[in-house]
Amino acid sequence: MAKRENIIVGLDVGTTKTCVIVGEITSAGIDIIGIGTHPSSGLKKGVVVNIDSTVDSIKRAVEEAELMSECEIRSVSTGIAGSHIKGLNSYGIVAVKGGEVDEYDVKRALEAAKAIAIPLDREVIHILPQYYILDDQDGVKNPIGMSGVRLEAKVHVVTGSVTSVQNIMKSVNRVGLDVNDIILEPLASSEAILSQDEKDLGVALIDIGGGTTDIAVFAGGSIQHTAVLPLGGNYVTNDISVGLRTPVLEAEKIKIKYGCAYTPLIPQNEIIEVPSVGGRSPRNVSRQVLGEIIEPRIEEILGLAHREIVKSGYDDLLAAGVVLTGGTAILEGITELAAQVFNVPVRKGYPVGVGGITDIINSPMYTTGVGLVIYGSKSRADYAVRKSEKNIFSKLTKTVERWFNDFF
Repeated sequence: MAKRENIIVGLDVGTTKTCVIVGEITSAGIDIIGIGTHPSSGLKKGVVVNIDSTVDSIKRAVEEAELMSECEIRSVSTGIAGSHIKGLNSYGIVAVKGGEVDEYDVKRALEAAKAIAIPLDREVIHILPQYYILDDQDGVKNPIGMSGVRLEAKVHVVTGSVTSVQNIMKSVNRVGLDVNDIILEPLASSEAILSQDEKDLGVALIDIGGGTTDIAVFAGGSIQHTAVLPLGGNYVTNDISVGLRTPVLEAEKIKIKYGCAYTPLIPQNEIIEVPSVGGRSPRNVSRQVLGEIIEPRIEEILGLAHREIVKSGYDDLLAAGVVLTGGTAILEGITELAAQVFNVPVRKGYPVGVGGITDIINSPMYTTGVGLVIYGSKSRADYAVRKSEKNIFSKLTKTVERWFNDFF
């Protein structure tokens, strides 16, 4: 298989599925050229509980993505979620050297904001700048080149469990891949589905996966709050399995094919066939009964997400409403139910801003994988700039050294 330097790969290791998205950077942007998925059984609530099963599902998904994209995958940008993820706002203050803010001053301010007390079993995953304050000037987005003597950085710090991060990286490494970056999954999803206008106005992204529900609140153009709830679509599947007395695998199929989260949308006389357990013959059940099982659980998940946003204090800033994504967001009627819970406009989030096989990835279940590719491409661009600047500085240093040696 060909090795291409302009390839970015996103790896979404979820509770129910592992998804690999292959993107190619072109002059026009990013084209999605390959996708691989495989059922996942090695994670529980977003955390690795069986490393062998996790490694196997990653390997299978990578092989499928390699066949489709016709290229060899060597490194990936990996998402992370789970109830161990915690987000908090912090700030750092530094004195500006020379009277004009440069990149080094901004870096020092971010490092000062990072200096917070966290337990030894946790590590910083992201430091996300919100805005800067230069002397008395508030709300500065990019202070580089501005004059001032005191720079303050307001940031959002995301931390996670050291062991959870290590187990994700170990699983990827055992497949023979390098990890370019560990990225918070709702942050990655936001790259694929949220517009800058929504981030400026104020929007809540709610990614309902199989084992977790990820929340990210944006306002004023930057991220303000993150949280991960340890429940998701698997709870709905289990409720269906118990309520309709059918195997879990059949309950998942029924949820996908006939599930509806808002019972007023279901026709009164619609009947579905439900497989039984123990070799018994299938039964006919009203689809309304299925809806009455699904709706309370989805309402509970959305209610807990709403409570988390209210607790954060940003519930009054959601002028652009709520965007639902993730595999569970495919359910019919979920936007209508969410609109009642949040009392704001609600829409489903689909991946945008990429080309290629868009007809295949046009689903909320692929937003995290596509977002990881977009986020990874931006990280690579930043790295290229830093590397270029470093090379320029190195050349300048060598030139000065040569002049110095010639002179003496």
